[in-house]
Amino acid sequence: MDPNASFDTEEVEHEYSNAYDRPQPYNYEPARRPRDQEQPRIRRNNGHRREIELWCEENQWRTGQLSWRMSAVVVVHGGAWAIPEDLAKASVDGVKAAARQGSSVLKGGGSALDAVEAAVRVMEDNPVFNAGHGAALNADGEVELDSIIMDGRTLASGAVAAVKNIANPVSLARAVMEKTSHVILAGRGADLFAESIGMATVPADELVTENERKEWDKQKNYVTGVMEDFNSQWAHDTVGAVAVDSDGNVACATSTGGIRNKMVGRVGDCPIIGSGGYADNLSGAVSCTGHGESILKVTLARLILSHVEQGKSLADSSQLSLQYMGDRVHGAGGAIAVSPSGQWAATFSTERMAWAAVDQDVLWYGLDPKEKLNEKLGQ
Repeated sequence: MDPNASFDTEEVEHEYSNAYDRPQPYNYEPARRPRDQEQPRIRRNNGHRREIELWCEENQWRTGQLSWRMSAVVVVHGGAWAIPEDLAKASVDGVKAAARQGSSVLKGGGSALDAVEAAVRVMEDNPVFNAGHGAALNADGEVELDSIIMDGRTLASGAVAAVKNIANPVSLARAVMEKTSHVILAGRGADLFAESIGMATVPADELVTENERKEWDKQKNYVTGVMEDFNSQWAHDTVGAVAVDSDGNVACATSTGGIRNKMVGRVGDCPIIGSGGYADNLSGAVSCTGHGESILKVTLARLILSHVEQGKSLADSSQLSLQYMGDRVHGAGGAIAVSPSGQWAATFSTERMAWAAVDQDVLWYGLDPKEKLNEKLGQ
């Protein structure tokens, strides 16, 4: 870039905030230029760099690049459903712990991909949530787990479906992404792959909580439709995380045990790219939760990002998409989303959704509609 290039600081900041919601470039001392000159023109997005054209003293456009360090953000959810009071505190505490873990990874220099995997693993290990330990049981009283992870930088994705002896299916999904040429492995094939790479397995009974077994015994004698079940307090749901790292790369991860009393072999939205989750550095990352069949029908994660690409905010894009899903297929759910610029949203159409986010050393969290609490990280 021509060292003689000059531009107005306030105008450049305004251009970035309107076009990309980006913070000021760092370590750059701009000279002044007349305010009646044109704004810098942003030409393309290249990872965490922007190529821009600056009006130079020679009255011609010169091309250069500016780079900056992003404020890394992680957002997690513990499932959108009718969370009963006796699980409310544990659910909020669980998502707060997951968000802290994801933030710790980012602060330690880890990637967005590392952060979402770490955050989801925390929730898979927490029996309060329906993922890994604590997963819902199918019609035969067995655990079948699904998960997806996606890298917004390359669009690489890995997923597993209907696995039975894996405590952290999100890590197996990442292995599918990084160690195979496939996107999804299911059932026995996924289990065999886990064995081939030396991933630890656990007896399926270790993933089942006493409370889940009791609720399954109670429910198996009372047949309801999936939608009625989902909207009751019998239903647990998915966990997920999205993140953007200091390089502006985004990622998502989602994991679930599915719907209690589901048919054997049933696979919902969670491991399906564009439905349970999606990540693209050009638009953002989303992790979805809710009634899987409904989410699949509208490809909820990709639908949200399509609205973002049309210029809508993350919150509006999520709200519009959830409303469309409710109107079109009568499904309820929720979503968390983050943009490459560090904007984020947590939105749901169910009674409750436990969620948490860490943004600039502030821990945000909520459970009920319109609830947005915060505390300084470390409290």
